[in-house]
Amino acid sequence: MSKKRISEPVSRRAFLGGAAAAGAAMATGAASAQSLTQTTIESIINAPQRGTWDDQFDAQASRNAEKVNSRVPVLSADTVNYVETEIAAYQDIVYRGGWPVVPSSKKLRLGVDDPSVSTLRQRLIISGDLAQSAGTSTAFDSWVDGAVKRFQARHGLPVDGVLGRYSYAALNVSAAVRLGQLETNLVRLRSMSGFLGNRYVMVNIPAAKIEAVEGERVVLRHTAIVGKISRQTPILNSKIHEVILNPYWTAPRSIIEKDIMPLMRKDPTYLTRNSIRLFDGRGNEVDPQTIDWNAAEAPKLMFRQDPGKINAMSSTKINFHNPHAVYMHDTPQQSLFGKLLRFESSGCVRVQNVRDLSTWLLRDTAGWDRQTMEQVIASGVSTPIELAEPVPVYFTYITAWSTADGVAQFRDDIYRRDGVEELALQ
Repeated sequence: MSKKRISEPVSRRAFLGGAAAAGAAMATGAASAQSLTQTTIESIINAPQRGTWDDQFDAQASRNAEKVNSRVPVLSADTVNYVETEIAAYQDIVYRGGWPVVPSSKKLRLGVDDPSVSTLRQRLIISGDLAQSAGTSTAFDSWVDGAVKRFQARHGLPVDGVLGRYSYAALNVSAAVRLGQLETNLVRLRSMSGFLGNRYVMVNIPAAKIEAVEGERVVLRHTAIVGKISRQTPILNSKIHEVILNPYWTAPRSIIEKDIMPLMRKDPTYLTRNSIRLFDGRGNEVDPQTIDWNAAEAPKLMFRQDPGKINAMSSTKINFHNPHAVYMHDTPQQSLFGKLLRFESSGCVRVQNVRDLSTWLLRDTAGWDRQTMEQVIASGVSTPIELAEPVPVYFTYITAWSTADGVAQFRDDIYRRDGVEELALQ
């Protein structure tokens, strides 16, 4: 979109024409100066390094990134078909020699002119992110900016058009490795491409993303925080049967041993400050000061945190039966959703904008609209709500897929399950 100017706009033709007319009326010395000025202006306008700087480049870059998004669920027969098409395309890329390695010594971005941009253009053209007609000049122009943003969106990276550490790492994974990644995930996708329910929730662990699917279309997407490498989120199938507003949080044994015990040794007020109370097997509350926190074994007590803003699950817990004792929930640490690496939990899944998901889950449960939910949350009273109709939930591990022709999506193999070291980029 053109920027508003304070003065009246002047066309290039009028500017140069007016300058030429003024030059004719001047003395010989002035005419020579005008000729030099005109030559300088035209050399700037026509310079090949200038690239394509038109008034559409912002919109074009945005459109390129948007094309990556789709309402097609990751777990669908359509995705399987798209991935099969991508595999054929990548087989051809590999047969033709793959793509070049882009030198990673400089931070490339819009406006830079550097020989490595030519290599970058070749890389993006081969992967389909940049039109072949864009050529291989050394200018990082608006079209390269749009192509880089499209590439970043396809790889789950911040869409900023700047080539830094993670973008370079993703760029320089070979075509052969990407082909193998597609083939590995095609097997996973085929196993999940049957009927999964009229409504279901899918958690893709490597992408740290959640899809709420209805009628074979994604109706909600949520950013997630999943298990760290040392405490991985499990793959599972279950059904969401309950939403708890203002939940109590009961600390798992693993967190008591690995986290709470060391914290209490350093700070004896930790439990009190975080509204965590101790209960014995009969339901009697136990004073934390009576516990030996330096003991080798954690006390066999229940560690329960009261509802509230500092509660580990904040406003909401989403329950489903599973042998791993994991669940989905809100979090008081909302800033974590803005991180590139969202592998921070002890196995459970934290959900950004969880109240939107809860509203969708409780849609068919009488008496639970968004306004009622907000009122209950504001009251601070712990309130379990049984869903009228349980909703299937699937925790999956998909690092490569495609939900449109020519749009292959890749994510890091964070738990190293694809069998190729190159894919564990982070």
